[in-house]
Amino acid sequence: MTTRQHSSFPRQFARTQRFSLGAPRSFTVASDGSRVVFIRSVSGTDREGGLWVLDLDDHPTTVGPEGAFRERPVADPRALLGNSQEQLSTAELARRERSRDGSAGIVGYAVDGRVELAAFALSGRLFTAELRTGASRELPVRGPVIDPRPSPDGRLIAYVSGGALRVVGADGGGDRALAEPSPEEAGDGGETGAGGVSYGSAEYIAAESMGRDRGYWWAPESDRMLVARVDDRAVRRWWIADPARPDRAPRPVAYPSAGTANAEVRLFLVPVGSRARTEVVWDRDAYPYLARVHWSAAGAPLLLVQARDQRTQRCLTVDTGSGETRTVHVDEDPIWLELFPAVPAWTPRGQLVRIADEGGARVLKVGDRALTGAGLQVRAVLGIGDEDVLVAAAAGAGAEAPELGEVHVHRVGERGVERISEGPGVHTAVGSGPVTVLISARPGMPGTEYAVLRDGKRIASIASYAEKPLLTARPRLVAAGERRIPCAVLLPTGYEESRGPLPVLMDPYGGPRARKAVAAHDAHLTSQWFADQGFAVVVADGRGTPGPNPAWEKAVAGDFGVVLDDQIAALHALAGDFPLDLGRVAIRGWSFGGFLAAMAVLRRPDVFHAAVAGAPATDQRLYDTHYTERYLGHPDEHPEVYAANSLITDEGLSGAAEPARPLMIVHGFADDNVVIAHSLRLSSALLAAGRPHEVLPLSGVTHMTPQEEVAENLLHLQVDFLRRSLGIGRPAS
Repeated sequence: MTTRQHSSFPRQFARTQRFSLGAPRSFTVASDGSRVVFIRSVSGTDREGGLWVLDLDDHPTTVGPEGAFRERPVADPRALLGNSQEQLSTAELARRERSRDGSAGIVGYAVDGRVELAAFALSGRLFTAELRTGASRELPVRGPVIDPRPSPDGRLIAYVSGGALRVVGADGGGDRALAEPSPEEAGDGGETGAGGVSYGSAEYIAAESMGRDRGYWWAPESDRMLVARVDDRAVRRWWIADPARPDRAPRPVAYPSAGTANAEVRLFLVPVGSRARTEVVWDRDAYPYLARVHWSAAGAPLLLVQARDQRTQRCLTVDTGSGETRTVHVDEDPIWLELFPAVPAWTPRGQLVRIADEGGARVLKVGDRALTGAGLQVRAVLGIGDEDVLVAAAAGAGAEAPELGEVHVHRVGERGVERISEGPGVHTAVGSGPVTVLISARPGMPGTEYAVLRDGKRIASIASYAEKPLLTARPRLVAAGERRIPCAVLLPTGYEESRGPLPVLMDPYGGPRARKAVAAHDAHLTSQWFADQGFAVVVADGRGTPGPNPAWEKAVAGDFGVVLDDQIAALHALAGDFPLDLGRVAIRGWSFGGFLAAMAVLRRPDVFHAAVAGAPATDQRLYDTHYTERYLGHPDEHPEVYAANSLITDEGLSGAAEPARPLMIVHGFADDNVVIAHSLRLSSALLAAGRPHEVLPLSGVTHMTPQEEVAENLLHLQVDFLRRSLGIGRPAS
């Protein structure tokens, strides 16, 4: 392979992990407004995250429109490990894969109720940091340590190790197990793939598909916990092997593919002072999914439990004496019920906060009252205060202006809705008490801005050390066609109309829960790089992606084909306004986008002339229960739906049309989310059908592709393949 310049955009994109390194993240705001805690590495190419504090009680050191409050490091991973190499357990690697975290050092932390003590795992060891003084120390406990969390009063630290939930004093004394599997329950550690029981961790589909990444919750009084017991012995075992390393045994993964058994999840009240425990009781046969748990001083513990078909869910309160539950709300939907972060929850006054699909809109409800309407599509609850709720929301179907690709932060209360963020962009926030950290990515500004507000007024900024990209993205956001499909169109830098129409590269994700045509600069950097290689790049967010109303998202129920229909509709609608050569159209994508790209050339070769499919889910029966059954139902009940929405069946290719078009399939052998069987089976079916194609297997690569060389060279290989396939040369320099 030709040596690439060290300063090229693909190399920078890879070295900076998509420009995420050096950027602050994982914010916690003290409820009294005294400090903000966050993780940040020291440069835009440094993977080692450290723990930082912004002190807001200090007087500004300079005079200006913003006070210069003091940022200070409180935990340096290199110093704590003595510059030794970080060692990660298999369980920790799996946890990071579920959260798509490719960084190193301190990647997560938890704090006590007053945000004075932080606990975190580093190289499988347990550390704490005094956030006022900056003093850090290691606690000698049984490892490897996963997900440590201080009690609200800061006197104890709970953590997971070896399938057991343990607790230790914040002074390092009294380390003991609170809940652990018996020798018969624990399995054999994975030697043969035999399953087992564990306490305090989220099962695979909770972390991968439900957005629940934890398995225990402290009581506000710090005297007990709610603890999840996960039994995955009935879950089908899959084996993840690396053929490039034949000396290593395959790794077993408890993977609940569509239609098969899930892990059994039960919940227990476990007191800190004894080994006694009380089981929390609900109808687990009817509602097997434990989707959310909330426990605050404002009321009894809240559970959100969901039916397997995801059309019914119940919000339950828990009697902490008996473990009995009581239904406080029932949601039903004929298609499916979406899960949202941080809800259901109580307000400080004991009112239930939730997000609901009602009257064709996605609204915020507090108690029995909807506080938003069709003008907003609520996406997340960001903070709950005494008088109002902080939410992230996009323009809804009833909005006065469409605000393409934008998401804004709003403060919602009985007196109405107030927008906090300003200007086009994708905004989110973390708030508590009087202080809010407003996080803003804008279309004309590289990177992300982190503003600190007190009582709605900006008082400080948090610095980002992320690198500035070597190129400038110039997306034009438009609404295409009769359905007004949100799109971003990117042309080569300096493009002039005299050059004539350009070969087209569709660059979608296209699937549920993710948008790409957003009003933010860095989100379009890779698309701009492809445009600068001589393409007109089109990013289209059709039905199925987060949209202006629930119906837009739920249009894919039982039929992923509408996603492809919208890509084609957007392409043809845009051709009247942009220099698109419809005789040379390619498509690329990863994960759902990879499935979409492969489907495009197999089923609509009249429109698409080449495709790059990265980690595509080609047989929907091989993907997980909670995700796949939400959209396609149970495979035993709807086999024809699975066949129609898969690229391959037991009989071979599904719905493939002529002529055969060039297809590059890229997949990592270590992928335990979309396993490489998807791509290998597709390749076999293509070969049996006599269809030429290329397969690029990536040894040791997961679904994230975090490796620097892999991430860089994948971009070059893709553009070389697309040029060859479409018969185009390199652009003039």
